[in-house]
Amino acid sequence: MSAKSPDNIPDIVIGRLPLYLRALTRLQQEGKDVTSSHELGKRLDISSAQIRKDLSHFGGFGKQGTGYQIEFLIEKLQQVLQVNTEWSVAVVGAGNLGNAIAHYRGFHYRGFRIACVFDADPNKIGKSIGDFTVQSQETMAEQIKEQNIKIAMLAVPAEYAQEVADKLIEAGVRAILNYAPINIIVPDNVQIQYIDPVTHLQHMTYYLSQD
Repeated sequence: MSAKSPDNIPDIVIGRLPLYLRALTRLQQEGKDVTSSHELGKRLDISSAQIRKDLSHFGGFGKQGTGYQIEFLIEKLQQVLQVNTEWSVAVVGAGNLGNAIAHYRGFHYRGFRIACVFDADPNKIGKSIGDFTVQSQETMAEQIKEQNIKIAMLAVPAEYAQEVADKLIEAGVRAILNYAPINIIVPDNVQIQYIDPVTHLQHMTYYLSQD
C-alpha cells in the first residue's frame, strides 16, 4: 500500500507525524507489535479521534477493532516523512550549541546524518568537534553544492542568522532548523523551523502564575 501525497494537508497534521513516529518507535522498543489510537493518544495527550483523522490523510493503516501493526505503521510514516533514507545535514556555528549538535548521536537512527560543520571564527576553523573538522564558512556554498545537502541547522548569533540563511539557500539548502532567536525571511520553496528555548520557557511561566 502506498501512502497518499501530502499535498494540501495542513501543516499542523504534518507536524504531529514525527510525534506518532517517535511514540511508535518507543512502543516497538518495549517489545509491542500492535497498538491503537487510544494507546497512542494516552502517550501523546492527543485524542484518539484526532490521531485516526491525521493518519487517514495518508491511507488506511489500521483495521477497526484490531489496531495498528506497529512495524508497518512506522515504515509508512517514515515513507511519508521521507526519513526512510538518510539526509545529509550541515551545521553552521561551532559554538557551544553547534558543538552539542555535532556530538549528538540521535540523528543517525532517525533519518539524518551530520555531514559538515562550518564557522566564521578563525579561532574555531580547523579545530575538531567530535568526528568533524570545523570548516570555514567561505567554503560552505561549495561544500553544500558538492555534497548535495538540502538541510542545515543554524546555530549562529541572531545578528548573522539572516545573512547565513541567505547563503545557505543560494547554495541549494531547502530546509533550515534555526536556533537563533530571530525570525528569518525565506522564499516559499524553503522550509524553516525554529527552536528557541526561551520562548518555550516564557510560554510555560504564564501558566505558573495561575498556581
